[in-house]
Amino acid sequence: MIINHPLLGQRDAQEFTYLGDACLIDRPEWQPEGGLEEFTDYAYQRENPAGEHRELWFHEQGDRSWLVVTRNTLTHEISKVELATDVARARGRHK
Repeated sequence: MIINHPLLGQRDAQEFTYLGDACLIDRPEWQPEGGLEEFTDYAYQRENPAGEHRELWFHEQGDRSWLVVTRNTLTHEISKVELATDVARARGRHK
C-alpha cells in the first residue's frame, strides 16, 4: 500500500506504524463532572467500520510525522492524507 505523504510524496506503508482511529485526536478532558466516563469510553471503546475510515499513521521510518489517512477498509484505497497537526488545529486541539 502506498501512502501519499503531504510533505514527502509517495511512501510505502511499511515506513509507517498504524495507531488506530483518528478520533484519538479528540482526547476529552477527564477532570470535569462526568469526564472520567467519557475518557474511559475514549480510551477503550473502538469502532471497526467496513468502508471509509479515518486513521492515525505514524511515519516511524521517515520524518516521524503523524498523519490522518482516510482509507476504505474493504478495498484499502486511500482517498485523503493530511498532517495530524493540521487536523488538530482545524478542530482547535493544537496550538
